[in-house]
Amino acid sequence: MKVAFATDDGNRVNAHFGQSPMFAVYNVAKNGGELLELRKLPALLNEDEAGRIDSRLEAIGDCTLIFIMQIGASAAARVTRRKIMPVKVPFGSPIDEQVKRLVEMLQGKPPMWLAKVLRAEEEGEGEGADGTHG
Repeated sequence: MKVAFATDDGNRVNAHFGQSPMFAVYNVAKNGGELLELRKLPALLNEDEAGRIDSRLEAIGDCTLIFIMQIGASAAARVTRRKIMPVKVPFGSPIDEQVKRLVEMLQGKPPMWLAKVLRAEEEGEGEGADGTHG
């Protein structure tokens, strides 16, 4: 599964969803995790809150989980509607440690919230973002 981390340095979860300058996107599976890419967001001067949320949703639309330091209520609602689970972690949490924890959860008995996410991802496999097969 693809997992995004809100970051400003590519190493730590240290950004609020709406202000994150980039997302480190990892592929995480039972056999480990690997960095796929750093998705940098363009700095738009007059972007309002809705625009900031839209641009970030666009950047992480193919991810299953988003690790953030904070997320506002309206952004969290929009993220979960896109079937992306927001996961709050302490400021400055090392991304590699979060990836390692996720891998360990996948190898063992995943907690309820992760099992639910994995089921939803399995049911949605082969579908595009618009719900069509493709």
